[in-house]
Amino acid sequence: GLWSVPAVLSFIAWCISSFLCLFMNKYTLSTLGVEAFFFSLIQIAVSVVLGFINMYIPCYMGKPTKDWGRRSQKFYTSMGFVGISRFLVVFLSLLSLEYVAVSFTETVKSSAPLFTVVISWLVVGERNGLPVLLSLIPIMLGLMMCTHYEASYNMMGFMAAMGTNLAECLQFVLSKKALSTDITKTTPAEFQFYSCLASTVIQLPICLFFMDYSTAFDSTTMLTFAWMLVNGLMYHVQTMTAWVLMEYVSPVTHSVCNTVKRAMAIWLSIYFYGNPVTFLGGVGTVVVILGVLFYNKAREHEQNSFK
Repeated sequence: GLWSVPAVLSFIAWCISSFLCLFMNKYTLSTLGVEAFFFSLIQIAVSVVLGFINMYIPCYMGKPTKDWGRRSQKFYTSMGFVGISRFLVVFLSLLSLEYVAVSFTETVKSSAPLFTVVISWLVVGERNGLPVLLSLIPIMLGLMMCTHYEASYNMMGFMAAMGTNLAECLQFVLSKKALSTDITKTTPAEFQFYSCLASTVIQLPICLFFMDYSTAFDSTTMLTFAWMLVNGLMYHVQTMTAWVLMEYVSPVTHSVCNTVKRAMAIWLSIYFYGNPVTFLGGVGTVVVILGVLFYNKAREHEQNSFK
């Protein structure tokens, strides 16, 4: 349950690492001026190394991996697709932070249930009842208010944040499908390692082709590189603790925790950066968060009725 000691510690670690990773991302891109493709590659590469280490030394994040490498071909194929979506999540999230405020990016990403419902239906054939569909209305209305009244609105940043949403929901659905078809129990570290390794293999040629080499070399000093490695550590802890928490709580409770975490990130970023927020833009943010909570409640009710 959520109130067990491991679950509470996982949630706290998830929140802290998420906040640090988010603010470090913004600082790295906006202040240090690091090249986005290079930055995303470093972030994922660090997770590959740490994921491999955590398979044998979990550091209280799951259990050690016993049958490493003994997975079906179908599982490895699924990891390839998860890797593609993970690369898109990381890169598009960084791109959105380069153009718009942290609070606006997190608000747009809070509308994830809109994409989850559609992608779940298209990929796994999951259908939702009327209460779940109705709960999406306040999310859409709140998102439209935030977009219209956002002081730092930028089309590129908005599209990148929406793309992050789409890729993140696709990653979640594909991950869920991969884990459900895998006969053996996959540890969080093993899942992290395989998905990030696949992401790195896919990402490397893209980065080499599209990367702005002059910006990458000019903006990267030893200190900046060390900063990016620490940021990669925060990203790894953030994703690992999210998976660990999933082992203690239901998917709906996990989704509620994610909503609470995003809400805290939105208001912390407003306080920390002093971002200008219009009254109606703030109302839109609250409406989105409430809509997500209604969505989670409707999903819980729907799942209980099926049982």
